[in-house]
Parts: sequence; structure tokens; C-alpha cells
Amino acid sequence: MNEYVISCCSSADLSREWFEKLNVPVICFHIELDGVDYPDDMGRSISYEELFRRMQEGASTKTSQVGVGEYIDFFKGFLDEGKDVLHISLSSGISGTYNSACLARDELLKDYPGRKILVADSLAASSGYGLLVDTAAQKKQEGMGIDELYSYIEEKKRFLHHWFFSTDLTFYIRGGRISKTAGFFGKTLNICPLMDVDNEGRLIPREKIRGKKRVIERTFEIMRLHAENGRDYSKKCFICHSLCHDEARTLANLVEGYFHKMDGRVIIFPIGATIGCHTGPGTISLFFWGDERV
Repeated sequence: MNEYVISCCSSADLSREWFEKLNVPVICFHIELDGVDYPDDMGRSISYEELFRRMQEGASTKTSQVGVGEYIDFFKGFLDEGKDVLHISLSSGISGTYNSACLARDELLKDYPGRKILVADSLAASSGYGLLVDTAAQKKQEGMGIDELYSYIEEKKRFLHHWFFSTDLTFYIRGGRISKTAGFFGKTLNICPLMDVDNEGRLIPREKIRGKKRVIERTFEIMRLHAENGRDYSKKCFICHSLCHDEARTLANLVEGYFHKMDGRVIIFPIGATIGCHTGPGTISLFFWGDERV
């Protein structure tokens, strides 16, 4: 059996240091800011603070997924080292990158017969995608083989909860995800939409909650209702945010104060450039293992 590597995309929204600790190589998405291309390389080419500041000042943004050719070059490097590949992709419900990775796999297997390139659709996004990658890396370290780990991901991925809320609707309106009329009333009434990722990996609006304090409390309440083993939840919990660390820390404090058996403290990451280009500043996301998503 060949040694294998777990890889993922930069849109998993963990830090460079965290990926290095996991020994998980990352392939970068791309963003375009006022016509200039940057790799989504976890804040190295452009800091998150600068990205969001320029967005607030009116800069135009675009994102582009990893292309088939990029995946071929990326996977080929591992194959040439004698390693098989288990690549975990951003959800097919919000991006076509899973299909690109599969096309690259099919092309490479013509030249590397008998080798393994397994592509798992995470049905996850941002640091929820990161939590799935983190869990997979832990299972690999425990000795799980590539086929068993692929099956594990397929079995467990719909039990990973993602809950997002935004305290600033500007970029949801600008991107057309919220109409101008709904956005106007939302801003006037201080509405914070609460969204989750469903069992097909799509971002779905669930509730309209008035006020920042209430939406934080409601997000915590949802974790209490859905967390695996209830108050005895014993796995990791991640939060990510775009320029609203204080609110993210408030949510983390609620989680840590209730789930005393959790695996360490809540880990807080910044929302990366790819996801951040769509959310803008003011978004907070909570990720944990629970019952099966709907």
C-alpha cells in the first residue's frame, strides 16, 4: 500500500500554521480585487484587513476556482513522490471545483495506472470544511488507510453543522444574494440573517433575527439543540469571522461555558479571501459535529 497525502483547497479557511501542523498541502483559489489577481494564500499576498477595508471603500471583487490544469500539476507532484492522493474539495453546492478535481484525477490516472487519486466532495465550506479536513488528518495520524478514510468522510460529512450570520448586509446586496428592497428593510430593522449549509452543501437562509445580541444567542442555542451527545459534546468546535472578532469571541464564550467536555477551547479563524469576497466584513460562522443536516 502506497503512502498517501490528504490535500484540500485554501477555502477551508484555516491558518497556514494549522495546515502545516496537520501536514495537509493546500491549493489556492484566486481572487481579483479591482482587476488585480491574488492567490487566496491565507493572507500572505493580501491581508484580510486590507481586503475588507478595500471592499468597504468600494473595490470590485471576483473569485475564481482552481482549474483542471492546476489540479493536474498539484496532484502530479505527490504521485511523482510515490504518494497516493485523497483530496477533499470545497462543496459542490457552491463551487465547481469538485468537478475540476475529478477531471484532473481522470486525466492523471491514464498516466499513473494502479495509483489512487480519491476526490471527496466535502459538502462543506469555510472553516467547516476546515474542521472536516482537521478530522480527516487526525484519522490518518491514527493509522486509517486512504480507502477507509474516504469512506469515513462520505459517511460523516453531513453530520458537520455550519451556521452563518451576518451583521452587515452590504455585500449580500451588492452580490445579488439579497434584493435591494429586502436589504433596505433589513438594514433599517437591524436584521441579521441566519443561514446554514444543507445536506447538499448549499448555503440556505433559515431565520431572520433582529439584533446582533439575539442572533449570537440563537446561534449558540442551535448548537445546544443539535450538538452530538448534547451537553457532553466532546469534539472540536471552530468559529470564523470577517473583521468582527469581539462578536466571535462572545459566541465562543457561550459555547465554552456550556460544553465542558469539548476537545479544547473553541478555535477562531479569520474568514479567508475566497469566502470573504462574497460575505464582506461582519459575518460569523459556527461549526460543530451534530445530528444529520437537512
